Amino acid sequence: MPIDASLPYDEANIFAKILRGEVPCNKVYEDEHAFAFHDINPLAPIHVLVIPRGAYVSWDDFTLKAGDEEIAGFVRAVGEVARMTGASAQGYRLLANIGKRGGQEVPHLHVHLFGGAPLGPMLSR
Repeated sequence: MPIDASLPYDEANIFAKILRGEVPCNKVYEDEHAFAFHDINPLAPIHVLVIPRGAYVSWDDFTLKAGDEEIAGFVRAVGEVARMTGASAQGYRLLANIGKRGGQEVPHLHVHLFGGAPLGPMLSR
């Protein structure tokens, strides 16, 4: 169920639990700014979620509250994950669902990185 991205950060969300090590995941990458792991229900051969370590609900929240170093570190981490997974070799898609109309389901900013196969049109018609 899509969430309201304007609500305060919920420390009980699944990604916060993953960051705290309370819920297992198949980790791909981590550094001081970001954490990446395989999606449990992949929609492409490569489907990795990249999340900032900070408590941010959405891209809007992140770019308003995070410092320049944290923002740059997160963006660099997305690029590193694309290279690590091999997605950058043939092309990939990044997707961040924000808020109810964007279809956001977890109230922690996350970027989906899809690759490993032709991905079709950007939006279904």
